[in-house]
Amino acid sequence: MKKNALPVLPAVFPCPKMTSEISPSALAKWNSSIRASSQDDNTLSIFETIGQDWAGEGITAKRIGAILRSQEGKDITVNINSPGGDLFEGLTIYNQLREYAGKVTVKIVGLAASAASIIAMSGDEIQIGRSAFLMIHNTWGMAVGNRHDFAEIAEKMMPFDFAMRDVYVARTGMDEKMITAMMDNETWINGGEAVEKGFADTFLPADSTQQDNASPTAALRKIDSLLAKANTPRAERRRLLKALQGDMPGAITPYQGTPSATHEVSSETVTQLDNALHRLVSIPH
Repeated sequence: MKKNALPVLPAVFPCPKMTSEISPSALAKWNSSIRASSQDDNTLSIFETIGQDWAGEGITAKRIGAILRSQEGKDITVNINSPGGDLFEGLTIYNQLREYAGKVTVKIVGLAASAASIIAMSGDEIQIGRSAFLMIHNTWGMAVGNRHDFAEIAEKMMPFDFAMRDVYVARTGMDEKMITAMMDNETWINGGEAVEKGFADTFLPADSTQQDNASPTAALRKIDSLLAKANTPRAERRRLLKALQGDMPGAITPYQGTPSATHEVSSETVTQLDNALHRLVSIPH
């Protein structure tokens, strides 16, 4: 279906008591080493979690917007292998791709979970690997406050759940109640089911993906998630991760301005980052 037939999504969350966080189940099932086997100058790759990271980079609407402007309306391919992340960045990116002048072909090469599944719906054509997965669920985040605050937060989350539901309904033609039940139950959808139910149009060719070395960026993301689960404030998490990154020269390769949303990283520090993760697990919180 043409992407401009899809609904526009709200992209501002008016609730300072809540922050959008990545789902632990999606992060645990994400194989960050899956990549597209080839790409060209008109390819946009989303191979990280959604939202700003500790270094001020990451898959953000600002970054995607700059890449899309550089494409000047040419047809593009969007490769996705992401466990999701910041829903509200994801909603904005969905709107950006939906409004893009050229044809958008989405290729789900590994996982498109949570916010990444919404981004995946923005294509004129959606292709998925037979062994790839989509995951859909309701708005996920972290909040603080008393019972009145939580009641307010729950009320303000509902319109976003309904908006995401409407996108899935428009894409698949499925009944609203069925989509709502799938979101309520956090549903994992394999490649075959995705094509059968209308979440994707066709399968990717068998040779469209490859396995790269484990990503140090993904290891840092998992450390970030672990610290978040331990109620470490976001500012403190960024400080710790910057310090960890600074202790390992070459962990991150500088961005070269190519039309890719994901920074390439060196594989040399994977073992060090894994060891750091295990050390953090053992720290009492």
